[in-house]
Amino acid sequence: MNGKLYGVGLGPGDPSLMTVRAVEAIAEADVVAYHSARHGRSIAHSIAAKHIRADHIEERLVYPVTTETTDHPGGYKGAMEEFYAEASARLAAHMDSGRTVAVLAEGDPLFYGSYMHMHKRLADRYDTEVIPGVTSVSAAAARLGAPLAEGEEVLTILPGTLPEEELAARLAATDAAVVMKLGRTFPKVRRALETAGRLGEARYVERATMSGERLAELADVEVESVPYFSVAVLPSQVDAEPPARERGEVVVVGTGPAGPLWLTPESRGALAAADDLVGYTTYLDRVPVRPGQRRHGSDNRVEAERAEFALQLAQRGRRVAVVSGGDPGIFAMATAVLEAASQEEYRYVPVRVLPGVTAANAAAARAGAPLGHDYATISLSDRLKPWEVIAGRLRAAASADLVLALYNPGSRSRTWQVGKARELLLEYRPPETPVVVARDVGGPQESVRVVRLGELEPAEVDMRTVLLVGSSQTQVVRRGDGEEIVWTPRRYPEA
Repeated sequence: MNGKLYGVGLGPGDPSLMTVRAVEAIAEADVVAYHSARHGRSIAHSIAAKHIRADHIEERLVYPVTTETTDHPGGYKGAMEEFYAEASARLAAHMDSGRTVAVLAEGDPLFYGSYMHMHKRLADRYDTEVIPGVTSVSAAAARLGAPLAEGEEVLTILPGTLPEEELAARLAATDAAVVMKLGRTFPKVRRALETAGRLGEARYVERATMSGERLAELADVEVESVPYFSVAVLPSQVDAEPPARERGEVVVVGTGPAGPLWLTPESRGALAAADDLVGYTTYLDRVPVRPGQRRHGSDNRVEAERAEFALQLAQRGRRVAVVSGGDPGIFAMATAVLEAASQEEYRYVPVRVLPGVTAANAAAARAGAPLGHDYATISLSDRLKPWEVIAGRLRAAASADLVLALYNPGSRSRTWQVGKARELLLEYRPPETPVVVARDVGGPQESVRVVRLGELEPAEVDMRTVLLVGSSQTQVVRRGDGEEIVWTPRRYPEA
C-alpha cells in the first residue's frame, strides 16, 4: 500500500504560529522533506525543528541554483525543471515503499512556495493532504497593525519579479497591495511605487515574526539592506488621513465608453487616489463609491462651472479627479478644465489629463477594423459651432475619402442633423457605403449594426450612438458564422 503525501504549511517563521494540524502531520510522517540552498541551511527545517524526531528520515531537497548562473543546457528553467522531477521521484520512491512523506513549506504550501512543484507531480498518484499555513502577507499586516483591505477594497498580491512597468500599472490600479520577493528586486519595486504615486503610503516589513524582524517606511529603506524575506505593503486606505498639501491637483480622467472593463490602470489609480470626484452624474455613477471620498455630481451642460469648481478645490489642497466619459480630450472635459486653468488665478494649479478608450475606438473594435486607415472625427452637435462649419468639414472629409467617426449625431432636441449629414455624404459616397451604427457600446443596451448609407434611418440614432461611415475602400465581409465584419484596408490603391 502506498504512503501519503502531506504539504505542511509552517507559517511565516515563528514556530508558535504553526497550526495544530501541521504539528500532527509531521508527527504522522515517516519522512520529512524540506528545500534548502546548497549551503545546507533551511528556514523550513528551522521552524519545525523541535517537531522533527531522531527516527524521521530526512530528505534535503537542495536547489541546484538560486540566484547564480548555471551551465545547464536548458538554463535556469531547465536546471530547476530537472531538479523538481528528480526531487519528486525521490519522494515517490518513499511513498511506493509505504512511507508517509511530509514536505515542509514556509508560509502556505500553495502560495508562492516550492511545495507546489511536488504537488503538481505527485498529487494525482498518491493520497495527498495540504495543510494551510499563515502567510507572510498576513504576518506583515499583523506586525504593522494595519488592515490590509476593508469593505469593498481590492487587495493585489504581486511578485517583485514582474517587469517594472507592469508593477507600476498594477500598483496604480489597486486599493491595497503586497509585493513579495523583494531582495534584489527592491530598487525596481521602489521605482514602480514612485511611478504609481504610492511610495508615500508604502510600508516595509522584513522577516515578519522571525529573528531580525524590521518595520519601516519603505521610502526610508536603504536599497542594499533588503533581503528576499521581506515585503512591501500598501495597507487599506479606509480611514487613512489624507496628506496635508499646500496645493492639490486636478486629474482629468477618461472612463472609456462604459463601465470598469474599459478603464486603464492609470485612470483606475487616479480615481482611487482622489479626495474629490467631480463630473456629470451619469459618469460619476460608473465609479465605485469609496469611504472618505467626496462626490460632486452635476448636469451635463455646466462644463465650465465644473472645471472651475475642480480647480478651486485643488487650490485648497484637494486631489481632484474630473470624471469624463470616453477620452477626456475628445469632445469632453479636458478642454474645459484646461481653458479654465489658463486663467491667471489657476495657472499654478497642477493639471494632468489621462487618456481613455474613445467611443469611436470601442465601436470600431466591436465592428471589426473600420478605422484601419485614415479617418476624421466630427461632432454633429451645433450647440458650440454653427451647422455651416459642420457641413463644410463633412464635405472636406468626404471629398478626401476619409472614414468618418460621427459623434453626438442626435438627441431629443436635435433630430435633423443625421438626415442632413446623410444627404451631404451621398453627394460623395455611393448609397451602399457601409455605416456602423453603434449604440451604448460596453453598456447593458449595446447594439452594433451595419447598414448602408442610403438606408441610414435618422430616427434610430440618438446621443448614445456613434456612426462610423466607411470610405470607398471599406469592406464588409460575412464570416462563416453569419456575422458581418467591417474593415478598411491599410493599403490605399495608387492613382
